[in-house]
Amino acid sequence: MIRLQGEQSLSFMRFQNLARHPDIGCNSYLLEFGSTRFVLDSGSHPKHTGKSTLPLFEELEYDSVDAILLSHPHLDHIGSLPRLMKQQPNATVCMTEETRQFGGALLHNSVNVMKAQRKELNEPSYPLYSHREVEDAEKTWYTRRVGERFSLGESDRVECEFFQAGHVLGAVGIQMKWEGRTIFYTGDVHFEDQTMTKGAEFPEGDVDTLIIETTRGDNIRPEDYAREAEKQRLGSVIDETLRRGGSVLIPVFAFGKTQELLLMLHELFDEGHLPYTPVHIGGLSTRMTTITDSFSDHPGRHHRGYKLLDEFPGLEVLPRGRSEPEYQRGHIYALSSGMMSENTVSHRFSRHILSNPANAMLFVGFAEESTPGGRILEAGQGGRVRMNSDSDHESPILCDVHKFDFSGHSPREQIADYAVSRNPKTVILVHGDPPAKSWFYNNLRERLPHSRIVVPKPGQSVDL
Repeated sequence: MIRLQGEQSLSFMRFQNLARHPDIGCNSYLLEFGSTRFVLDSGSHPKHTGKSTLPLFEELEYDSVDAILLSHPHLDHIGSLPRLMKQQPNATVCMTEETRQFGGALLHNSVNVMKAQRKELNEPSYPLYSHREVEDAEKTWYTRRVGERFSLGESDRVECEFFQAGHVLGAVGIQMKWEGRTIFYTGDVHFEDQTMTKGAEFPEGDVDTLIIETTRGDNIRPEDYAREAEKQRLGSVIDETLRRGGSVLIPVFAFGKTQELLLMLHELFDEGHLPYTPVHIGGLSTRMTTITDSFSDHPGRHHRGYKLLDEFPGLEVLPRGRSEPEYQRGHIYALSSGMMSENTVSHRFSRHILSNPANAMLFVGFAEESTPGGRILEAGQGGRVRMNSDSDHESPILCDVHKFDFSGHSPREQIADYAVSRNPKTVILVHGDPPAKSWFYNNLRERLPHSRIVVPKPGQSVDL
């Protein structure tokens, strides 16, 4: 290991923001405990291309990191891991078993996407890593269970523990203790139960440093919001569409949102709120659902024992080699990607939905405004939308368009309340757009007058 001279014996803690950009994406953070160095998460940025998608790994000396801890397998937290591991060949890489399985599959898919984008975007640096490098990386990953305490580091041992975060299966918050001081990193968190995933179970009590996500800081959730009522509203819109002879397209992320949606539909069918209707999935969603079914008895999920691919009535899986399912009236299509990114299944299939007033397009997750999905939401029914970046043609939006709130992130008030309950000496705000971080900064500065509230810039270090 290469160490900075004179630091081996110093009793200091330091945080450095390795995220290259000030918004959500390429999430990665360096923590130093004396001579021991950890990196929390290793994401890639979905809005950028090439090497600008990567965190600020140039801030790290070669082979200077002792451990890499992963909170969950979404690409904005794991998408650059093979690159980081190549630069830090002796770092111990720890995650949950769920993150290991989902993450490996998502990284392999990322290689395929980058290979396609090499031609489409004329991006010569792609792919940033190969299938072989992902395979080699997977062989060295260590897994730890929620609630299992483990120590990492050489001369300065740090005690670590994973806590259920409620975001997706296997997502965790990470607590680290060293020389009587405690740091807690929330990762992405949802304190409320989702349809599949149970809510977060985070530690309590005073903490020295709290690193919190701020995703929904600029989003005001209605006070009367209830997930069950939102599910019933989803069912009503689908039912109305089917009754008039239309079909429904629900663009969904392959991992997490697809499986949550399928279980919601299962409940709506089972409770008699919807007639049993064929539901189509395909592509990466099928692989993610297969892995999800392997965790059917997971203690962190509802509907334990229920396997979607085996037991969901009328589930139609897109055969390998097919680019999209056949359009049929009166069917539900739950297709990735959730933002309808160009050349994905949901993007290609949308041409069948947009032009028919009997149809409906339902969004159940976030769609960035610059993506086709985001543009459809902004234009709405009766508007026009440019679906392809290489064409000026605008398609009319004749179908119904609806947005639902089934976020996998806690509302801002719940995260702020948790931060206040831990009475931290320092709060570090990450994983949010600038307006979202600003809300948290102002809220916590008022409620925690004796705490230091930090919004770290890309590359900024904070002594703890």
